[in-house]
Amino acid sequence: MEYRKLNGSGLFVPTLTLGTGTFGGTNGFEGWGNTDVAEATRMVDICLDAGLNMFDTADIYSIGYSEEILGKAISGKRNQLLISTKATFPMSKNRNDMGSSRWHIVNACEASLRRLNTDHIDLYYMHGFDGNTPVEETLRALDDLVSSGKIRYIGCSNFSGWHLMKSLSISEKYGWNRYVAHQVYYSLLNREFEWELMSLGLDQQVGTFVWSPLAAGRLGGRYRRNNPIPKDGRVARGGAPVPEKVVSYDRLYDMMDVLDEIASEVGKTVAQVALNWLLQRPTISSLVIGASNEEQLKQNLGAVGWNLTEEQIKRLDEVSKTPKSYPYWHQDEKPWLNSQIFI
Repeated sequence: MEYRKLNGSGLFVPTLTLGTGTFGGTNGFEGWGNTDVAEATRMVDICLDAGLNMFDTADIYSIGYSEEILGKAISGKRNQLLISTKATFPMSKNRNDMGSSRWHIVNACEASLRRLNTDHIDLYYMHGFDGNTPVEETLRALDDLVSSGKIRYIGCSNFSGWHLMKSLSISEKYGWNRYVAHQVYYSLLNREFEWELMSLGLDQQVGTFVWSPLAAGRLGGRYRRNNPIPKDGRVARGGAPVPEKVVSYDRLYDMMDVLDEIASEVGKTVAQVALNWLLQRPTISSLVIGASNEEQLKQNLGAVGWNLTEEQIKRLDEVSKTPKSYPYWHQDEKPWLNSQIFI
């Protein structure tokens, strides 16, 4: 397993992180998976044996049950691993039991610590930007939690460029802890992350954790023109965090043709090739991989320890290109003004 320095911090993280959204499978997450404690414990052991020592969860996953299962699965192993979790999304019908207010953040952190059965969280994310709460209130609350030792580092997830830049500037203004990680959706199928957030991450030294790097299983190798996604499958059951409306299946099937070719050339699976492409993109610290069973987990672990060639990367770049919206297409027309450090 390769370890990368989390930009803006001194922490090193594995290039693959196990996502635990499949743990539990209750309270609206039935379509994601239903991994129980025994299976989760085996997965944790497989990961640690492979050098994957980071595990990602969120309080919203099965309304706390994912955190509970992870806490039991890592019992006796806490000093061997890193845990990230998140808060912001509604945990009950109580209007204050959501968002990024001091009231909610402090309560949510304490509740996550209890469910995880640990005294600290290594990386704590705001799961989304809360436009109802002053950014200063959110960041001061997080800074206090870091000072108290309950959190080691803070990150954000699903922020737009101005959300993240405003947060970073406020942290700098007051000398508070800053976001060192941004957990985002990014895949061969959807490359909008590159248009602004990637350059922001490079400029501000914010590391990227990628959720759903296989586009909710669409890049896993099962689906092609002659074998489309079933109407009663995971996507239809609500188990796909990447909605249908942002997916072009014509583009997906074109990508699968190239992925099949490259997979044959390198002796890897289609999924491993798609993951390896992401690992060679700028700002990427770690890919949050999911697995519904041990075999799927072991296959995903095979995405590391080797690299695609420059020629193979170029072929994947070409087949996955998408038209940009304004102002990004306008900026691309002025290459002499653009940084050349990334594509």
